[in-house]
Amino acid sequence: MKNVDKLFEIEALTENLAKHFAENNLLKMKVLYFISQYQNLSVSMIIDKLGLKKSNFALMTKELENDGLVEVRQGEIDKRCRLMALTEKGKRELGDFLKKLEAFFSEHSPEVDHAIETLCAFLNKKI
Repeated sequence: MKNVDKLFEIEALTENLAKHFAENNLLKMKVLYFISQYQNLSVSMIIDKLGLKKSNFALMTKELENDGLVEVRQGEIDKRCRLMALTEKGKRELGDFLKKLEAFFSEHSPEVDHAIETLCAFLNKKI
């Protein structure tokens, strides 16, 4: 099996697993996760990381704001830039989702941990 084939399989399997725990709202959890990992992440950076269309993301952002999960504000230096941050409610909802995933993956294996870290670092360099 080629690396490309393996990556597609990994992506499909992890997405299906995460969908199960996200109660079929995986995109919302992905957006909340990226916002939580990168303080004051710009909207354009999230769009690039997740490979979303700007129009789709605008709808998602409105929904997240209306649900009280994120706050969006103007950049201090560049007023055209919009920055996102999680609210306390957003942090709790993401935390609950991540706890479910952690419980599922509670059996730790040094080999698996290393493989996941390596793959994540590699993909972050490429994207």
